[in-house]
Amino acid sequence: MAKGRIQSNKSQDDKFNYRLNRDIRVPRVRLVGDNLDEVSEVAGKDIEPGIYNIHQVIEWAEELEMDLVEISPNADPPVCKIIDYKKFIYDRKKKEKELKAKTAKTVIKEIRFGPNTDDHDFDFKVKHAKKFLEDGEKIKAYVHFKGRAIVFKDRGELILLRFLKELEELGAAEELPKLEGKRMIVMIAPKKKK
Repeated sequence: MAKGRIQSNKSQDDKFNYRLNRDIRVPRVRLVGDNLDEVSEVAGKDIEPGIYNIHQVIEWAEELEMDLVEISPNADPPVCKIIDYKKFIYDRKKKEKELKAKTAKTVIKEIRFGPNTDDHDFDFKVKHAKKFLEDGEKIKAYVHFKGRAIVFKDRGELILLRFLKELEELGAAEELPKLEGKRMIVMIAPKKKK
């Protein structure tokens, strides 16, 4: 029969790797935090941020039914706080999630033209481009030149400039069309909504 493993205070998905309570193996720690008033009540004396014996600090944490968490292990002595570890990790994850949500994900849609694109195809592609810009997506529009069609560079540039003119209400070109290999490319970013 297999024996069960002993669980530690840390959750299995804890990516922050803070040392807690008796896992902190130094004789003295620097105690900081916002709840030193509560610690003072348990200790029976006024506790200020400072250096304390590890056993004494762990005892205070246990009396408060909280954890001693090593915040800065590389300091000398290590900086610790007496806090509710699960709540602390929850708050950290929540902040990370908020930061991740605030970072905008840029989507780039590609629209391809040929140097001889006719009006119907052009209008169809403009209609799609308008929808992309309304959705806040960038557009990479390009004219692809096959074989000898590269001699019609001016035609490709006219198509892209006409395309930009059609979209000027919703988006603006990041720079003028430029030739890269067999493609003439222009990037169009959506205008900020007021």
